[in-house]
Amino acid sequence: MKLNILTKLTSLTPMMDMYSRNQYLKQLRIEYLKTKSKKGKARLLDEAGKRTGLNRKYLIRKLRHLSNLDKKKAKRRKRKELYDGYVRAALVKCWEIFDYPCGQRLAPLLLTEVPRLEKLNILQYPDETLSKLRHISPATIDRKLRHEREVLHRLGTKACSKPRSLLYQKIPIRLNDWDTSVIGNVAIDFVEHCGSSKMGHYICSLSITDIASGWWEGQAIMGRGQYPTVEALKQIRSRTSFEWLEIHPDNDSAFINAHLFRYCQDEEIHFSRSRPNKKNDNCYVEQKNWTHIKKMFGYLRYDSVEELEMINDLYEQELRLYKNFLQPVMKLKEKIREGGRVHRKYGTPKTPYQRLMESDYISKEAKEKLKSIYDSLNPLELKRAIEVKLDKLYKAYEGKKKISNVEPFRKQSPRTAIKHMIQSDTVSVT
Repeated sequence: MKLNILTKLTSLTPMMDMYSRNQYLKQLRIEYLKTKSKKGKARLLDEAGKRTGLNRKYLIRKLRHLSNLDKKKAKRRKRKELYDGYVRAALVKCWEIFDYPCGQRLAPLLLTEVPRLEKLNILQYPDETLSKLRHISPATIDRKLRHEREVLHRLGTKACSKPRSLLYQKIPIRLNDWDTSVIGNVAIDFVEHCGSSKMGHYICSLSITDIASGWWEGQAIMGRGQYPTVEALKQIRSRTSFEWLEIHPDNDSAFINAHLFRYCQDEEIHFSRSRPNKKNDNCYVEQKNWTHIKKMFGYLRYDSVEELEMINDLYEQELRLYKNFLQPVMKLKEKIREGGRVHRKYGTPKTPYQRLMESDYISKEAKEKLKSIYDSLNPLELKRAIEVKLDKLYKAYEGKKKISNVEPFRKQSPRTAIKHMIQSDTVSVT
């Protein structure tokens, strides 16, 4: 009994593709048309329904005399190709001459440049081909050049990966998996004070943050040179009261270079880097870039020696004391996921100074020195001193000689703009 049920169930499921089903129905139709009795036709329809899984009414239409089982599928007539191989060959030649532009950029060029190329005997094609070349649409250009563009990409002429030095392979990648109880793991980053233009030299702030305590230091340099970057790091390190165990930058070439790599080896400091295009790997210093630098100095362009000295005076004196001794930092305690929501729980906010005083990684002498600095601070006077120096910095920015004359040259090439500015005495060469 069980075996009969299984055979019935398997027979009910359609196991044929469309071609096999039509062949089966053609053979069944011969017997169906010969059968005269109503019971005989019903029996054949039941059998066909079990084997094919089709509806009974649909099977009746299929098995009658004039059905579409005998009709052959008409072949779709191919559209006549307007832009043949000659047009494609001429198009490829123009594409190579004009440095491989896209279809939207090449189409207007073809209208004006095809007659010129014909006069110069560069395009030696029939008039009909050249006429089609002038009327081809941008979408058709992209479609006709698809194969050539793929070949060009495979050869590495375009869209190839940016070459990296072998030094990148020697420096290990570190994800955001830090032990936040260990003092001395330092994340570093650059903040540019270039304003709205990156032309010429401008001041960059080197920002460092201790991941465990949140202790922050800054140092400004002119430009992004590799050797000045190492010198700035040395100055920052001399101001900190803890030993550096690891330096963790992003993939900036100002950090990933032989100077900093050699310095870390000589000082026995571990050196790691972030993953490319992953800002969250360096999140501890990224969040300080706004609160400690951009919020203080704004988005103006600082590019003079006077401004450099003023910014460094703030970094070395009032700003580091104000941020590290008087500004509490929230620290993530745990993260709990409930379904699609993440709940974060933070510990009690503490200043970096308090976290260093509670740490076992700081010597007793260093703690006494930090306590003496803390006892000598006056928060109100410190805040006023910062505001006074920021006001002086802004006045120095406003007082830069003929700064409004710099604006018209920013859209030119750097070499042309610098030449015009030197001639008009808008830039002081030091």
